[in-house]
Amino acid sequence: MTGTKRIWGTLDPFYEGGPAMGRTVANTAFLDTLLRVDPFDEYHFFLPGQRALGPLREHLERTAPELLADDRIRLLLREALPDRLQDTGYHCFHLSDCITSQPFLAAMRNRLSERIFPITGPIHSLSYAGYPKAFLQHLWPGATRREAIVCTSTAGRRAVEGFFGQLRDGFGLTEATHPGPRLAHIPLAVDADAYAPAGSKEGGPTRILVFGRISHHSKMDLVPLVRGLHRLIQDGLNPQSVELILAGWAEQETHVLDTLTHLAANAGLPMSVVLRPNEARKRELFRMADVFVSIADNPQETFGITLVEAGAFGLPVVASDYDGYRDIVTHEETGLLVPTLGPAETPDVDMAAPITFDNQYHLALAQTTAVEVPALAEALGRLIRDPQLRATMGAAGRGRVRSLFHWPEVIRQYTALWDELWEEPVDAEPLRNLTHPLALEYGRIFGHYPSRTLDDGMKLRVGRTGEAFYRNRDFPNLYAGLKGTIDLDTVRRLAFFARNPVDSATLIRKVSDVAPHLDVTRIKNHILWALKQDILQTME
Repeated sequence: MTGTKRIWGTLDPFYEGGPAMGRTVANTAFLDTLLRVDPFDEYHFFLPGQRALGPLREHLERTAPELLADDRIRLLLREALPDRLQDTGYHCFHLSDCITSQPFLAAMRNRLSERIFPITGPIHSLSYAGYPKAFLQHLWPGATRREAIVCTSTAGRRAVEGFFGQLRDGFGLTEATHPGPRLAHIPLAVDADAYAPAGSKEGGPTRILVFGRISHHSKMDLVPLVRGLHRLIQDGLNPQSVELILAGWAEQETHVLDTLTHLAANAGLPMSVVLRPNEARKRELFRMADVFVSIADNPQETFGITLVEAGAFGLPVVASDYDGYRDIVTHEETGLLVPTLGPAETPDVDMAAPITFDNQYHLALAQTTAVEVPALAEALGRLIRDPQLRATMGAAGRGRVRSLFHWPEVIRQYTALWDELWEEPVDAEPLRNLTHPLALEYGRIFGHYPSRTLDDGMKLRVGRTGEAFYRNRDFPNLYAGLKGTIDLDTVRRLAFFARNPVDSATLIRKVSDVAPHLDVTRIKNHILWALKQDILQTME
């Protein structure tokens, strides 16, 4: 096994393309900064198929061409993972989300890798009804403290702790017997160097920018914002002294935007809508703005990357006192947090969510989370009327972003975490033969389907196609999806060793002697495939 290099591995492309949603933007920025900081000798990507591999290669050719040219980035398919785990000493694996594959990768690592390397994955949205099953995957006997779920906010960490607490209570587990992975706290970030304030603005209305999903059921209900500004106008604010700008991604149906447009018109509030802006237009909108507002009321929000972007642009922030926003905005220093009020218990939603659509139960939860409108109006009024306060808070916000939410700093925290996880004690041997209870054991469950199963005493000999194949007169059909699984040289050896009748145990031993990199299971799979192709045949 090669273990002298520091090699970073992943199962995910991180770069996905498509709409500029918070998760995809954060994952791409993480990858780009990791490769730019370049703390490892090599970077191995094990992707599910060519559909993911092609776009990632194109992205890397633009962003990290030297690493590609030096063969320090390896783009592989996942079928190559078992062999690589056996012959490569990885320093760590990092996934783009803790929800999908992290525990199953740990099970494969435990069985195949000499080194119990760290495996990490961050949280994103946590509020989907199916996620208790996803977090249950982490509570299995093979989990070690070298796995970590990276929580991007303090609120997110408490939510993950809540998942594990509910699961342990419900299934009668204890933290001693099912400790699960370690929980770490590392935020998301932006490239603060790329986002610069516009400088002094002269004259014109105070522009209030909202940037993100314009959705009442998956991000935030903006009606309280319009109501808050309407209050200020009723109390004497000149409506021409402000302009509300709503920008980002909106639902195909327009009733939400229609509602906001009508409410703003009734209040005499100037409002404009900019849908799906590109990156250049996005930066222009932030530089034009004077105040950034985000009043999240939905548990789908966990961190709040747009608040960090606003800070990088030197904008003061008015935000709901909710979820990860508390980590980003320092009240009265970088912005103003508006109190929120929500339910202590949600028995109706709890029962209905597993059998209803995501947008239905998220809407129900959001509509029982109140952003206090009078306090929101007061916060907006203070910043609208006081340009100096806006400038002071904006400058403090940019300083906070540069020190805490700048991607190079966050990558430093990740590399420190990966090194630190190696210090966690692990006894590898008891882990080697543990299977994950949520990974279906196909042989155990479906082994009774065939007439019989391969056993050590089964007599085998070369088949007619095998004789032709051995003499290069025929060639077996090997599907594309099996090229990393079936080795034709090994199949040829099977045909050679079975020229005379041989029991399967002896055949396995002979192949193992000449191909020690193949374990017994893989040799058996080669035998069964050879039987399917008439390269071998059984003897009754």
